[in-house]
Amino acid sequence: MPLLLALDQGTTSTRAIAFDARLVPLATAQMDLPQHFPAPGWVEHEPEDIAGHAIAVLREALAKAGGTARDVAGIGITNQRETTLLWERATGRAVSRAIVWQDRRTAAACHEFRAAGHEPLVTARTGLLLDPYFSATKLAWLLDNTPGARAAAERGELCFGTVESFLLFRLTEGRVHATDATNAARTMLFEIHRGIWDAELCALFRVPMGILPEVRDCAAPFGETTLLGGSIPILGMAGDQQAATMGQACFTPGMMKSTYGTGCFALLVTGAEAVASSNRLLTTIAWQLQGKRAYALEGSIFMAGATVQWLRDGLGIIQHAREAGEWAAHANPAERVHLVPAFTGLGAPWWDAAARGAILGLTRASGRAEICRAALESVALQTSDLLDAMRRDWPALQETVLRVDGGMVASDWTMQFLADILGAAVDRPEVPETTALGAAYLAGLQAGLLPPPGDAPTHWRLERRFLPGMAPEEAARRKSDWHHAVRSVLSP
Repeated sequence: MPLLLALDQGTTSTRAIAFDARLVPLATAQMDLPQHFPAPGWVEHEPEDIAGHAIAVLREALAKAGGTARDVAGIGITNQRETTLLWERATGRAVSRAIVWQDRRTAAACHEFRAAGHEPLVTARTGLLLDPYFSATKLAWLLDNTPGARAAAERGELCFGTVESFLLFRLTEGRVHATDATNAARTMLFEIHRGIWDAELCALFRVPMGILPEVRDCAAPFGETTLLGGSIPILGMAGDQQAATMGQACFTPGMMKSTYGTGCFALLVTGAEAVASSNRLLTTIAWQLQGKRAYALEGSIFMAGATVQWLRDGLGIIQHAREAGEWAAHANPAERVHLVPAFTGLGAPWWDAAARGAILGLTRASGRAEICRAALESVALQTSDLLDAMRRDWPALQETVLRVDGGMVASDWTMQFLADILGAAVDRPEVPETTALGAAYLAGLQAGLLPPPGDAPTHWRLERRFLPGMAPEEAARRKSDWHHAVRSVLSP
């Protein structure tokens, strides 16, 4: 049986998973990705770490699966989105560190563009809001602040891309400079309705169009790599949240998934209709296959698993992430502590880059258990804000089942509280790494091994369903208390 390799390059780690042709995982390899914080609000990665780790984990996963390059039908790539890189076209060497999606250094520039009245144009063309989260202002910053970069870009000597494009360039040894529609849609330079780079937006952000990658379908020939002991085709590509949507088999309008990794990202599939949000959600491309685009409403939360990581590495009150749920289960129910994790601002539906985190409601009886509970509850309460906004934007969404994935979903306590606060069923799949699963699905689809969306999805299987058990009045009170806490940290 042929193998499918999924390369999942995330914010804090790089992972490769070898699947068989039925999308059963066979072997995994993973390396942590170092984080760099050169100034407050700045987050960077070393591009050579990204490229080197990717090749290393692909080789390790293939070896663990007992295969060789001859056994691999295709590679699918999925990635942390919006993270911005510039590299030399001739050598593939990056001209600076990558600016990570969490980075807020261009908040002032976004404020200036917004004050000048440009946000309506940006939103109409891209489905996005003017925020440092997206790639355009990061790219402009690199061009202006890297010595010689703007002149070299205008001479056609540099390439721009988000992580998947950089990895593709390196895996193909400079032969292919391309991306897919889902990743292009997150740059704030791509017109999502016509599926093209937008010349007016490129001029607005002073981006030379010659440095942009070619945009292809999510399942398409992306070239070949010979770095794994033989020639292997690269056949699939999608941003991590869109890959997770396909890994969760959310192919029907009205289906919804939420991924709990470093951040939390909830996508509601709306199909061929690109729904314009009135509640500060994003309109994005869910996938593009055979030239046809499907759309989704997306809500982005910047701190989910990263909040638990902060409990461990910043406060030192837990040693392992799994302990957060164990402590939360023993918290004093009379304590009403809230943690607002605005460490890098607030995402949807608030979109406040200047907001900063806070812990509220502390008493002398508050301790480690109450803070852990507040951290986990903050993730569920932010998800509730997203779901409420989606219901207002798309009235067709009433009853829903939320499919969940990512590292945090291993906590039964967290998933039960999520179901309670949403008042909706929460489904946890057998294969929690649905981002890699979606990348492998795209490669298998292009290789002719797997059925297209719309045919009976066979790769998603339920592990456990969590049903709401909290009284609606109690859930409403908790959400009201949460909103009061959030308002206390919003910028003036």
